[in-house]
Amino acid sequence: MLYPISRPVHTVTLAFTGASGLPYGMRLLECLLKADKTVWLLYSQAAQIVAKQEMNLTLPAQAAQCADMLRARFQAAPHQLQVFGKDEWFAPPASGSNPADAMVVCPASMGVVASIAAGTSDHLIERAADVCIKEQRPLILVPRETPLSAIHLENMLKLARLGVCILPPAPGFYQHPATVDDMVDFVVARILDQLGIAHQLMPRWGE
Repeated sequence: MLYPISRPVHTVTLAFTGASGLPYGMRLLECLLKADKTVWLLYSQAAQIVAKQEMNLTLPAQAAQCADMLRARFQAAPHQLQVFGKDEWFAPPASGSNPADAMVVCPASMGVVASIAAGTSDHLIERAADVCIKEQRPLILVPRETPLSAIHLENMLKLARLGVCILPPAPGFYQHPATVDDMVDFVVARILDQLGIAHQLMPRWGE
């Protein structure tokens, strides 16, 4: 069973996969860097396709080039943002001897959710999630699929019973969102709340 966050989060492993919803992941990355957190970013080849389709954003295939681009985009220092390829098995999040304080997969495809539930660890994203589970570090999955099949639900139930936070990107409307960005911020705010990271993305309920 994963423990709830009881200590400050300084380092976050963030993974982009091939599900729809890259704007959530990119906004989360921006907010983490603005909050002066260290981010270890992982992304799949399918995420590159989604980034191009949804945001007209080209994520370079080479991790070093991607790191340079995103550091420039978000004005982040080299120590603040590191990017690792799917087969970089010597990357810090690949080992329980150097785990991040927490991990977020945003967006999370059903294929990656299934692989994490099965413990296959075929590439770095799956291995990093496996490390979080075995080291009892917070793991947040932001699954984007609809409708959900029994297979999807069973995989997420299995992970939820291990203490993984399943956080579907389902924006609320009680804040009267006026733009798509408002709806994105609603979901990102919920992720930051789970990480215990302060933000000013929207008013609290009752404020």
